[in-house]
Amino acid sequence: MKINNTAPITDELIAAHGLKPDEYERILSLIGREPSFTELGIFSAMWNEHCSYKSSKKWLRTLPTTGPQVIHGPGENAGVVDIGDGECVIFKMESHNHPSYIEPYQGAATGVGGILRDVFTMGARPIAAMNALRFGEPEHSKTRHLVHGVVSGVGGYGNSFGVPTVGGEVEFNARYNGNCLVNAFAAGIAKTDAIFLSEAKGVGLPIVYLGAKTGRDGVGGATMASAEFDETIEEKRPTVQVGDPFTEKCLLEACLELMKTGAVIAIQDMGAAGLTCSAVEMGAKGDLGVELILDDVPVREDHMSAYEMMLSESQERMLMVLDPAKEEEAKAIFVKWGLDFAIVGKTTDDLRFRVMHQGEEVANLPIKELGDEAPEYDRPWIEPGVWNPMASSEFPEAEDYGQAVLTMLGSANLSSRRWVWEQYDTLIQGNSLQLPGGDAGVVRVDGHDTKALAFSSDVTPRYCEADAFEGGKQAVAECWRNITATGAEPLASTDNLNFGNPERPEIMGQFVKAVEGIGAACSALNFPIVSGNVSLYNETFGEAILPTPTIAGVGILPDWNQMARIGTMKDGDHVFLLGGDGSHLGQSIYLEIMHQRADGPPPPVDLAIEKRNGDFVRSAIRNGQVTSCHDLSDGGLAIALAEMCIASGKGMEINPGEADLAHALLFGEDQARYVVTIPDADANFFAINAETAGIPFRDLGIVGGDALTLTGIVSTTISVADMRNAHENWFPQYMSAEQAPIAAE
Repeated sequence: MKINNTAPITDELIAAHGLKPDEYERILSLIGREPSFTELGIFSAMWNEHCSYKSSKKWLRTLPTTGPQVIHGPGENAGVVDIGDGECVIFKMESHNHPSYIEPYQGAATGVGGILRDVFTMGARPIAAMNALRFGEPEHSKTRHLVHGVVSGVGGYGNSFGVPTVGGEVEFNARYNGNCLVNAFAAGIAKTDAIFLSEAKGVGLPIVYLGAKTGRDGVGGATMASAEFDETIEEKRPTVQVGDPFTEKCLLEACLELMKTGAVIAIQDMGAAGLTCSAVEMGAKGDLGVELILDDVPVREDHMSAYEMMLSESQERMLMVLDPAKEEEAKAIFVKWGLDFAIVGKTTDDLRFRVMHQGEEVANLPIKELGDEAPEYDRPWIEPGVWNPMASSEFPEAEDYGQAVLTMLGSANLSSRRWVWEQYDTLIQGNSLQLPGGDAGVVRVDGHDTKALAFSSDVTPRYCEADAFEGGKQAVAECWRNITATGAEPLASTDNLNFGNPERPEIMGQFVKAVEGIGAACSALNFPIVSGNVSLYNETFGEAILPTPTIAGVGILPDWNQMARIGTMKDGDHVFLLGGDGSHLGQSIYLEIMHQRADGPPPPVDLAIEKRNGDFVRSAIRNGQVTSCHDLSDGGLAIALAEMCIASGKGMEINPGEADLAHALLFGEDQARYVVTIPDADANFFAINAETAGIPFRDLGIVGGDALTLTGIVSTTISVADMRNAHENWFPQYMSAEQAPIAAE
């Protein structure tokens, strides 16, 4: 049905487009008249939270985004970092939370498709993907359905497209019952002298539509993603896009072939808000106007209105400014790949955004105000509360430490994610060196004998809830540690900041303090943020998710032959703890699993110690002293040792040391710590080096046997087979259950 572009603009229509009364008044003052229906939709798309970052950009500007390795920081489709030899890695993480809760398969699939386009629209061939997934409590009636749909969507798109999924996270918590999180990451390799940007250049040049046809799927998706959920959630289903990974694969190959011809002056993925956002951003960045002729846009449905065409988020589409001398050559490439190639407009010199449809001008707006001057808010915020200090002696001990280890290994949040990652193609392209399940995924760089890149994604939301500043620091530190634990040097990071409603001062306070923590850690660890995404309004009926500032990072291994893994220790190796004994049980997963408690502040992060210890570990790995390495995080020392035993199939005889509190020693989540295994012949030399470098260390014991044997403060023996069974069984048993247990909605 054709929508009347002269429909009256009512208060109800304004509110339905997610615009506040004062924002609409600003529109009136900018254009000096009432907007048309299509213009209202355009403003709604460009000024919503998802596209404009109007609540967050004040704070995002405080993040460190530069460094000698950074070629392009935030502002482009993805960040670009130099990796030497005339090459760069291009990467970003982005959310698809709201669509995935409404329609989990397509929501997750198109999240993967969108992040891949962000990477290859800049000229990079994608080489790795990750995803960070957070779901409600396992007992909730919708959780299993969401897990199945999201995992299937991630795998269905990524596997068909042909990119290996090399890492990620899966977590369960009741605070995500009404709003799951799907954060998708992608990275690709490009030549540093062949990076393509979105800034339009030149007046009167053709604007070309590339890829798949436009349909009605996803109309209003960006606006929907900038609102809370309520009882109307099922009505939002049509705002979720539908993806086709095989078309995207053709689009990738066509774009990379096109880029070699010199025809591309500027190029932009059609993501959130589709044609509107891509056209406006290209023109505004280049200080140019844009004129679009919608009658020339390839469509797959009849009688589409201008409003629908401008706001459709149909997938697998690009917009390009073309060198007119290369038109026929460029068109032939897209015809060969079975994709649409249509000139749909031109650049102008008047800084206006004009849209024509069926001979009528349906939009004529100032392009800079649309692209660069959306409202920017300094939202009121209050300092978030921090949990009161509690001594570890105030927390209950375990009755049976061997059983505690098995219970924790077999829990929803510590069990193996094999059921998840085995549904992903982790080996496609033939360059994967480390698969999911370790500290970081590692991928060989094509064309080099030894160069590889390491990837990790991390955050501990319960820490962020208890102390947003320390939680923000810890998310960066853990990502940096996981990359370091492979022997790679961390290069740069991307963030995906998932929070509730920023109009609530307590939520905005969480955001502000988390960003401050992230900034402090990135500065101290030389780990700049080069791209990212903010996802706000993650609430249902007023209940917000846990604050979840996900950090994903990239590191470089000059020689992957020196790489460390968690499961490559050898019989007779010494097991060293680097970084001090466990002492901090506040907000630990031990309390959560064994005692159903969330008490105390999270462990503090000393960034100077973090860097000192990590640099030492990386040096030891590259010197060939380390046979295996694992960083300590959830579950502390005992779980790290158990995971290394499970990964290697070997046991250990361990004396964790003397302390007043066994549970703190074994399960404390103190930061800046690693377990490494060292050959017997090198153990004394390694200890001397650690002491000289000022690194606290303890020689815990020896690798050998078929069980993890603890002596000293705790005396228990747990077979590797029992640990593996506990670790591996939870997920497949949960997902194969005929019916999920029902919890209160």
